[in-house]
Amino acid sequence: MEERLPLYHLYEMQHAALGPFRAAADAGKLFFQNPLNPISHTLWGKSIAAGCEVFERVTRRYGKPEWGIDTTIVDGESVAVHERVVWQRPFCNLIHFVRATKRTRHDPKLLLVAPMSGHYATLLRGTVEALLPEHDVYVTDWVDARMVPLADGPFDLDDYIDYIRAMLHKLGGDVHVIGVCQPSVPVLAAVALMEAEGDRNVPHSMILMGGPIDTRSNPTAVNKLAEQKGTAWFRDNVITKVPFPSPGVMRDVYPGFLQLGGFMAMNLDRHMNAHRDIFMHLVRGNGDSAHKLQDFYDEYLAVMDLTAEFYLQTVDTVFVRHALPKGEMQHRGTPVDPSAIRNVALLTIEGENDDISGVGQTEAAHRLCVNIPAANKEHYLQRDVGHYGVFNGSRFRKEIVPRIRDFVRAHDKAATAPEKKNGARGNGVTQLAAHRTARRSA
Repeated sequence: MEERLPLYHLYEMQHAALGPFRAAADAGKLFFQNPLNPISHTLWGKSIAAGCEVFERVTRRYGKPEWGIDTTIVDGESVAVHERVVWQRPFCNLIHFVRATKRTRHDPKLLLVAPMSGHYATLLRGTVEALLPEHDVYVTDWVDARMVPLADGPFDLDDYIDYIRAMLHKLGGDVHVIGVCQPSVPVLAAVALMEAEGDRNVPHSMILMGGPIDTRSNPTAVNKLAEQKGTAWFRDNVITKVPFPSPGVMRDVYPGFLQLGGFMAMNLDRHMNAHRDIFMHLVRGNGDSAHKLQDFYDEYLAVMDLTAEFYLQTVDTVFVRHALPKGEMQHRGTPVDPSAIRNVALLTIEGENDDISGVGQTEAAHRLCVNIPAANKEHYLQRDVGHYGVFNGSRFRKEIVPRIRDFVRAHDKAATAPEKKNGARGNGVTQLAAHRTARRSA
């Protein structure tokens, strides 16, 4: 494939050109924040320091954030949490968050399939924190494509589905799988293929949250853009090669910086106002308010590259051809038939104000999975939340997590007795909220 513009190279050149200005801004911030400098106590000095800090932050390249989940609350007690990689492939590590409890627990296993749509899996940090007190959590930690050498081969939507199936096999079927946003389609496809083959390692249930199962239902601006432009336009305009010296040099990717530009453009006024607020908080000395916004953008501005083949196949299959709801989706020549699913319970969750996956797009899974008994299917619409609020934030913790917990335990073969699990449910969210408050204070 011949690209018209070396997009990645231009980006790298721009980033390098801004290096001296970032260094100057950092030095300026230190100078005007120094308490021994009389100017640092004036409005003028505080404004310059704040401006330097904001400039340095918006021109910085953000690396992969840490999970930073060291403790959680189990049975009212704080316990340590350790990350352990239990399965590995070139493009993904499966992380198990091991809770160091004093006694053996039999909480349901959750396989949390994180989005591979630009941000790192750590975007689900709050999701993991909310689920850990009463679940045994595993998370797909996707690898930045620019860090994967060409020798490790390609990675497309079919490979993504194979990865999910391999992880379900690794966990032995005694698990519940959650697809957050983009993974809803490959999760549904993987389960359908496994059911069609009579695979004994199918999960007990699958939970699809804010996913584009059928983007013809209540299409959003993102859905319309993909359908109007077509796959060829994206291939010609957003695919570029990873430059030297990254390990994935010469790999065709949809780069993270282009994805971030698209994310920002959707709500540009909101992001500009947020950075203005950071500036004003810094000038006024409202450190806690400034740090709260900065923490959010440390995560939001950290993006990863996607392989070109995965991105283009996803655009074509999900957003342009609507192959899954039309019954036309295939995996390596084998039809993907959701009606084959009979033994896996289904819960779909949507946000009322979701501007990425519109209301009705995830619920469409119920129309496709016609052979799941009605008693094993459930849909929930969360009021007053957007896309991010479907899997994170206060409403997620207080209103969505209890529903996930109840659904999972209702369909878990190793669930504890009703009287015991009801007792645990009664205080789990309250304990977690107190724990999160304590962590922030620390």
